[in-house]
Amino acid sequence: MSFVDATYQPHTPECPGEVRVERDLLGEKAVPASAAYGIHTARALENFPLSGRHLHPELTRALLMVKRSCARANMETGHLPPHVGEAVLAACDEALDGLLPDAGITDALQGGAGTSANMNVNEVLANRAEEILGGRPGEYARAHPIHHVNLHQSTNDVFPTAIKVAGITLLRRLEKSLAALQTAFQDKEREFAGVVKMGRTQLQDACPITLGAGFSAYAEAVSRDRWRVFKCEERLRVVNLGGTAVGTGITAPREYIFLVVEKLREDTGLGLSRAENLVDATQNADCFVEVSGILKAVAVNLFKISSDLRLLASGPRAGLGEIALPEVQAGSSIMPGKVNPVICEAVGQAALRVMALDGLVASAAMSGQLELNAFLPLLADALLESLSLLGAACELFRTRCVEGIMADAAACEEHVHRSWATVVALVPAIGYEAAVEVARQVRETGITVPQAVLEQGLLTAPELRRLLSAEAMTVLGQGR
Repeated sequence: MSFVDATYQPHTPECPGEVRVERDLLGEKAVPASAAYGIHTARALENFPLSGRHLHPELTRALLMVKRSCARANMETGHLPPHVGEAVLAACDEALDGLLPDAGITDALQGGAGTSANMNVNEVLANRAEEILGGRPGEYARAHPIHHVNLHQSTNDVFPTAIKVAGITLLRRLEKSLAALQTAFQDKEREFAGVVKMGRTQLQDACPITLGAGFSAYAEAVSRDRWRVFKCEERLRVVNLGGTAVGTGITAPREYIFLVVEKLREDTGLGLSRAENLVDATQNADCFVEVSGILKAVAVNLFKISSDLRLLASGPRAGLGEIALPEVQAGSSIMPGKVNPVICEAVGQAALRVMALDGLVASAAMSGQLELNAFLPLLADALLESLSLLGAACELFRTRCVEGIMADAAACEEHVHRSWATVVALVPAIGYEAAVEVARQVRETGITVPQAVLEQGLLTAPELRRLLSAEAMTVLGQGR
């Protein structure tokens, strides 16, 4: 029985037709003659049919960028023949343009600390470079996956560097999505500034507040998330590229080690720097845990806000019904006329997923042993999925929900008038004991607080309107 998604169709080395034979440490293996990949990829496709997902697209792009930068550094230092280097660079550019789809086809989850992913990219680039130089895939006489494309590299410095490049790219996208969501909440804050509603603590009537003030709190929470996401990019800028296998730079020339991160910085446009302690940067993954923790904070806020909006829109006739969410689809297969808060629910589910993935990131990071972490593929898959999910959730939330929210001012006003908790706003003017009597009368008779106050002659109608106005509800502190 297979547990792989039936829609997932990985490239298989056992396809009928013409084949070529390649060799590695374990012996010979047939590979489809026209395949852009080679024997290491073919073995990986057989060995790891696990998740049903390929590498995250941004991780594949990042691996290609790393290979491009390494080729440039090797060319500049004289270790890669110019004609071979130019062919590898051309192959990288084609792959980055989406013209070599076999790059990144290994399963997202794999043993070997990412070696299969690294070799998949090496083979695809080498085979294309071989073609550019006049050869055929699998010959590796002109361009070789290890001798040329992987020159002066190890999976152990390439793969974690690529995770960081992909992570920064997705962090920047997320920051923009959060900025747009913050603006949407600020727009609603201004739009709803004059709508007085009941505040609620522990789901019980509390003090009056404006609907705009409630949305200002959402905007502030998203603003903090935006700042956290912006700042945590710093945690990913320090890379171990050049450290090769265990961080000592073994087999790599000194001049290459000092140059390669500079080339990667140029190619990506990111503020990357070489780790001062390459051994530490090769074996420890705590920086990813820190970033994932920030993503969990974003998820927590998104869940809380989306849950609040569902509650405020509940009903709409038999619930709070103080706001109306955009109606995006029919809500029931059996109840006519029902429309559900599906966007809020989807955002909440994405948030829960990110919180769960944070646990995977932490577990994978602590599973490193001695000089390397073999669980980096799992860590990369979880972290990059979280980043993608949050970015998509923010965009969905903003465009399909927040921007279209409408206030039901009449429902808000009715709740204010029906609740005896409104009397708390009058305590400074009439005193606590008088306020208790007003609350008792409202509870026993069902009349409104304003009616009770006027009946008891505690305040005039203009005084009452002023104390219960939107302005009075939101001013900081009690005015004179």
